[in-house]
Amino acid sequence: MPNIVGHNEHDPVIATSDALYARAVGLQPPVTQVLAKGPTQYVNGVAPKYIARGEGARMWDVDGNEFLDYNMGVGPVTLGYRYPAVDDAIRRQLDSGITFSLMHPLEVEVSELIRDTVPSAEMVRFGKSGAEATSAAIRLARAYTGKEKVVCCGYHGWHDWFIGTLPPKAGVPQGVRDLVSTFAYNDLASLEAAIDDDTAAVILEPMTFGWPDEGFLAGVKEIAHRHGAVFIMDEIWTGYRWSLGGAQERFGVLPDLTTVSKGMGNGVPISALAGKAEIMQV
Repeated sequence: MPNIVGHNEHDPVIATSDALYARAVGLQPPVTQVLAKGPTQYVNGVAPKYIARGEGARMWDVDGNEFLDYNMGVGPVTLGYRYPAVDDAIRRQLDSGITFSLMHPLEVEVSELIRDTVPSAEMVRFGKSGAEATSAAIRLARAYTGKEKVVCCGYHGWHDWFIGTLPPKAGVPQGVRDLVSTFAYNDLASLEAAIDDDTAAVILEPMTFGWPDEGFLAGVKEIAHRHGAVFIMDEIWTGYRWSLGGAQERFGVLPDLTTVSKGMGNGVPISALAGKAEIMQV
């Protein structure tokens, strides 16, 4: 494993973490369920591998070491661990039952909240993960336009349509990979080079590791519409984070479709696809 360093007296003891890791090797490929949470992303021999509990912005590993968690669950824990209002709502719902055979009032209530907070939202559909929401957005854009190509910028989940743009590509059919192109953030010329009139959707994260240049987001929208493509904002990271209405509210550029997830549930698996009624009703 990379990033091996020697111990010093200030390093935490992580013997229980290492013992759990040894049990997982050969049982869970590639040991972690999510790459971003895996030990290859941290300093081996120093950073903990398994977390037992959290409170607010702090977490404790299985060896009892306390840490200030800057990652906050790799994004979704926007309010902190064990946030009382969220946890109490979960307990109340558990007491009433979950996964019914018919619809639940919360589906209507939460749809109304999303409609009232996300500027571009006219209709709403729910999912369980960000990848599920972005894949639904792509399928919807293809159905609406009757076209198949997609141009993307950012990270949009592990499903075939997107993950085939990244190495390794094993397991993703060539025909799927051929339908998706990428463009560079803050580079409208690269979008112009990637898009054509057979493009169904342009999807991007409105903010990645940098700030959008003046006119960039509006330019992406204009180029997408000029080619008859649906403009999708992947607000999995930025939704309910940069402002209540997400990056689209913060920068004043409204997409045709929006995906939200991480900021919605404070760690609870939930996502939503929202957008123009004309498209959502397809």
